[in-house]
Amino acid sequence: MADRIKAVLLNAEGWTQKQIAQALRIRYETVQNHLNDYKNSKKLNPENGGSESHLTPHQTLQLISHLEDNIYSTSPLYG
Repeated sequence: MADRIKAVLLNAEGWTQKQIAQALRIRYETVQNHLNDYKNSKKLNPENGGSESHLTPHQTLQLISHLEDNIYSTSPLYG
């Protein structure tokens, strides 16, 4: 859902579909689908509600707590 929202907002700012796909690291066709879904039905939520979490409720809380306590300005993968 986050990529769908970002695609719509970036498109509204004048970004091309190709630029959006590159920035979000998703397929061009996925950007097209997101924008078409939004334009045709003003839809921003996925119809299926997303996938089930692989984390337990306790793990989810631990992750949220960790992310709130730690700010990562760079990724170890990208420098």
